Amino acid sequence: MASIDFHKLRVAEVKRETPDAVSVRFDLPEHLRETFTFKAGQHLTFRREIGGEEVRRNYSVCVSPNEGVLKIGVKKIAGGAFSSWVNDELEAGDELDVIAPHGSFCWNFDADARREYVAFAGGSGITPILSLMKTALAMEPRSRFTLFYGNRTSMGVMFLEEIAALKDRYLDRLALFHFLEDEEEEIDLFNGRLDRDKVEHVLTALVKPEHVDAFFICGPGPMMDAAEAALLAKNVEKSRILIERFTTGPLSAAQAAAARALEEKAAGLKMSVTLNGRRMNVTFDPDKHSILDNVRAAGLPAPFACKGGVCATCRAKVTAGEVSMKVNYGLSEQELADGYVLTCQATPVTEGVALTYDA
Repeated sequence: MASIDFHKLRVAEVKRETPDAVSVRFDLPEHLRETFTFKAGQHLTFRREIGGEEVRRNYSVCVSPNEGVLKIGVKKIAGGAFSSWVNDELEAGDELDVIAPHGSFCWNFDADARREYVAFAGGSGITPILSLMKTALAMEPRSRFTLFYGNRTSMGVMFLEEIAALKDRYLDRLALFHFLEDEEEEIDLFNGRLDRDKVEHVLTALVKPEHVDAFFICGPGPMMDAAEAALLAKNVEKSRILIERFTTGPLSAAQAAAARALEEKAAGLKMSVTLNGRRMNVTFDPDKHSILDNVRAAGLPAPFACKGGVCATCRAKVTAGEVSMKVNYGLSEQELADGYVLTCQATPVTEGVALTYDA
């Protein structure tokens, strides 16, 4: 398991990628190189005090593990405290508190494999997909990769030159298609956003889904939902569809009511929680809503970032008892089968729940 402690990393370079996005490269001291070893598609959790408030955010690594560097991409979001600070104020030489790479938006690449990969990316969703694409092309010399990348304008395409250079380097194995919402190209298919109709057209005209080993999807929620729905309609197995979400929408009224009822029912249940080798008994308080917030209120510094069921920073393994989650966007089917839960979304269902952040 990756370390859940924060480490200080010094910024080596801040590079302007688009008018509203930068890439940030970090210096890695020798004693942290092993800690920050990552898999393609993983992300980092950052912590910074902004305006007197602690802010935590996750950003995907945008390089391949074989490049020997650690770099992220950050797009400025309207009203986004952390992304605005990074774009407007962060400079080389600054230090940031960072948790080691984690996340399950990953694939097991094999040098002997001959595979077909397809990715749907939107905006800053290119960051983890760029890592996966570079890794696939470098590690599997007989595999092919197709990227469908949606943006509003050509000026807003993150890593445009880098992706073009990859296309030149892997002419026979990388297919690249740009979709622009606010600019018109000669071919109508590439005009407009990657919505359900557009993705279905792509899956008919440009891709044979039955021949694809893995689909990678990352970007705005509606684009990801459209791509996933179109793939499922083509009878693509869920095991071949990998999705990385940055944010989620609110629970429906019915979901929120059901979650609240479960929290109230769990009032007073005792839990045993292990973190960094320390075990503590915690009594669930429904007014704190989640196992994560109860654990932190009890004095254990359990890790977290998004608190939306997306990033999996707060992942823990249940070793006894039963736990229910409101939503899950961050754990794979295998992680669920192995007993992991997102504690920011979790409520104990039975007495005697035991869980560990150390597994």
